[in-house]
Amino acid sequence: MTSIVVHYQEIALKGRNRPWFISKLARQIRRATRDLDVEEVRSLMGRLEMVLRPGASWEAVRERLAHVFGIANFSRAGRTGANLDDLAAAIVTDLQGTETDTFRITARRADKRFPLTSPEIERQLGAHVQRAFGWKVDLERPSLTVHVEMLQEQAFYFFGKERGLGGLPSGVSGRVVCLLSGGIDSPVAAWRMMRRGCRVVLVHFHSVPFLAATSQEKVRDIAALLAKYQLHVRLHQVAFGDVQRRIVLETPPAPRVVLYRRMMMRIAEAIARQTRAGALVTGEVIGQVASQTLENLTTIDAVAGLPVLRPLVGMDKDEITAESQRLGTYPISIVPDQDCCQLFTPRHPATRTRREDLERLEAVLPVERLVEEAVNTAVVEEFEFPVIRSPV
Repeated sequence: MTSIVVHYQEIALKGRNRPWFISKLARQIRRATRDLDVEEVRSLMGRLEMVLRPGASWEAVRERLAHVFGIANFSRAGRTGANLDDLAAAIVTDLQGTETDTFRITARRADKRFPLTSPEIERQLGAHVQRAFGWKVDLERPSLTVHVEMLQEQAFYFFGKERGLGGLPSGVSGRVVCLLSGGIDSPVAAWRMMRRGCRVVLVHFHSVPFLAATSQEKVRDIAALLAKYQLHVRLHQVAFGDVQRRIVLETPPAPRVVLYRRMMMRIAEAIARQTRAGALVTGEVIGQVASQTLENLTTIDAVAGLPVLRPLVGMDKDEITAESQRLGTYPISIVPDQDCCQLFTPRHPATRTRREDLERLEAVLPVERLVEEAVNTAVVEEFEFPVIRSPV
């Protein structure tokens, strides 16, 4: 078997824009497998075909495709002409050595001009397989299902399906900036936006040298992991300690956390403008911590000139933790560190701030200068996947 058949689902509903979405998915697959000896990725009547060279490893390609958004499922497949005798012979050959007692053939006609209906194709191919192996046909609960897809001049067959991530191909929904703390929530939020086709730029706020650099190392590891899905990730590391110190010197304790968050929003928005992003993303959840009450989220959002998206807003901690474990970020996120919001945190933070009160407190701060300095001194790091090293 020298082909992989890739099926998409949501993309098929895109009407006249469908060819553009398909081309984006094909491009993402090519980039994700560019070092794996894949000869070609092409569109064929409602599906994509990957043509493998002899040196391509199915296991390696399968692992890469499992990280590509936009794929509903994919299968290692054989390809023949649209002649049933040739197709049956190829299926029987590739089934040699297979151990099963029941089977069924499931056929689909992408080209409805094919002279036989799908049930007729199934019966004829099933008869070939039954004569060759003596297996019993079971249409309800077969041990083995042989999938057949008839196209205009060729046919594919495969013996199982690998589940894809679904969603939309990277980049079809524009660019967003995600505030990445290094905890459990925000990496999941970033991943969810990637799955909806957004190109995600990461922004991390740290308090080095006031706190240890552990959080910076964590977000680098998270960015590298997320690059397996997006293939390229840009991370802005923003020094936030001086901003916090100025807020502590000029304002009372209770509203400080919300003031921190308002400054983060301003800085993230400035970076979003630079990178032509259309929205901000956070991992905040209603009621999870003091700064995430509805009143505080409202006053935080008041300073943002772009939409603020919160893909986790209605989830609970157990749900987010389970998703981070599936994603693979959980072991990184739970490494102990000192989050910048822990610096100068008041004992009793305000849970119901008012916009006018915060604006009065911020009037004594050089807000524009602090934002400009934070953006200009941010360190930008790039993460690529796969990492292709030049021969020495």
